Amino acid sequence: MRKLLYAGAVAISLLAAGCGGAGDDASRVANNQLNESQTPEPDESPTGTTPSAGIPASPTSPIQVSPSGPARIDAASTSLGTVLVGVEGRTVYLFTKDKGGVSTCTKACAAAWPPVLTAGAPQAGTGTRADRLGTIRLEDGSTQVTYNKHPLYYYAKDQKAGDVLGQDLHDFGGEWYAVTPEGKKAKR
Repeated sequence: MRKLLYAGAVAISLLAAGCGGAGDDASRVANNQLNESQTPEPDESPTGTTPSAGIPASPTSPIQVSPSGPARIDAASTSLGTVLVGVEGRTVYLFTKDKGGVSTCTKACAAAWPPVLTAGAPQAGTGTRADRLGTIRLEDGSTQVTYNKHPLYYYAKDQKAGDVLGQDLHDFGGEWYAVTPEGKKAKR
């Protein structure tokens, strides 16, 4: 959006400079539009782009939305076999650096590997077991879903159901794996 406004402001400035007469008014309008376009819009923030992923996060992406209710964890078939999935069928992962059910993925890590959040007790869906679901409280007060005591995360580069681009990655001092319905690391 900013680029579009900036391009429009530049075009108006060039047009005004070439036309004369109304140039002062047009230049002022173009400068005002340029200045307004450089001010971040309320829904644009530094976390709108995931640092390690280098891709913009969609405002409707499950990795950017605060939960409005209980998370539902299902099992689904992928190229890795059957693994756990969250919102929109997106694969969820565990982080080997997490120990004792405590999340160690914060700040830049959480931008690339957003936690699976819930408002209320998470729900076991198709192919999952309710007795393996749990939650932990994060520093910011939000509630992260766990499965078999592993905090769960999405991967920012997974864009749709069935993507498993985070499988067996070494990132942020640990390894990342999709989670099986048994609560273990998925294998290739």
